[in-house]
Amino acid sequence: MKKFFKKGHLLLLVLALVFLFSMNLAAEEYEIGISQFVEHPSLDLAREGFIDQLAKEGFVEGENIKIDLQNAQADFSTAQTIAQRFNQNKVDLVLAIATPSAQTAANVLKNTPVLITAVTDPVEAGIVQSMEKPGANITGTTDMNPVAKQLELIRDFLPEVKDIGILYNPGEVNSTVQVKLAKEKAKEMGINLEEATVSNSSEVSLAVSSLVDNVDAIYVPTDNIIVSAMPTVLQTAHNRQVPVFASENNSVEQGAIATLGIDYYQLGKQTGSMAARILNGSNPAEMPVESSKELKLYINKKSADQINLKIPENLLESADIIFE
Repeated sequence: MKKFFKKGHLLLLVLALVFLFSMNLAAEEYEIGISQFVEHPSLDLAREGFIDQLAKEGFVEGENIKIDLQNAQADFSTAQTIAQRFNQNKVDLVLAIATPSAQTAANVLKNTPVLITAVTDPVEAGIVQSMEKPGANITGTTDMNPVAKQLELIRDFLPEVKDIGILYNPGEVNSTVQVKLAKEKAKEMGINLEEATVSNSSEVSLAVSSLVDNVDAIYVPTDNIIVSAMPTVLQTAHNRQVPVFASENNSVEQGAIATLGIDYYQLGKQTGSMAARILNGSNPAEMPVESSKELKLYINKKSADQINLKIPENLLESADIIFE
């Protein structure tokens, strides 16, 4: 009997230890660093989609993940400092939002899984080896725009368009890639493309002013500095009755006339799903960089009315979302 009770006690002890060990595993907390280059609606939505999708897949902030959110405020050296902070803190995974943050993360974080999003061309930016096989510790999603289709959309609105202004920061690889594509398409269409460049947000108003008297419309690629200063772009251009066409939907919601673009919240959700797979054991080096699964036509009818721009009926009928 004594042997029986001893064995019984031993079994209970083993079961208790197994239970406590399993509880400890269940309570494991991952630390995720988020490096966002600048605050503007598109990047904010990508971040929100990422966090929401992680929660949907069982990784909930305050329960089993801790999020360290950092914003570089459009400063490259700050983005570098953020990456170094994450490296020193040995976070379990990093989300880098926008090309400059992704570049610094790629340069600093060599042993930490890194997800990127809102990056136009991660190969050209030197972030991954290829879209199909990123290599190393980095993968994620690209927001490469249908630049050619967006210029065609401008002509759909303005059949007689001859001169289009384009605003961008030449220091951003994502922007120079889009400008190159825009130049190729503009040449094919027989349209003159007037460039105005900035290096920081304080130069945006002057850059727009340099264009408005010489162009029929302004096109804004997904340039982080320009998009973060979109209210300035819109006010300056619309005061001179010059329509502004954007590359992403939130700029249209703010007052740009239209775009054929991606949904950044959905792009963030795609990235969040990839992050969940990595936290569950997948190797980022073997996960292809993903692109947006759909494009939508966004139109701001209120802005068009304010500058007396008549929108063709066929475009209104085919629009996915109309802001009025």
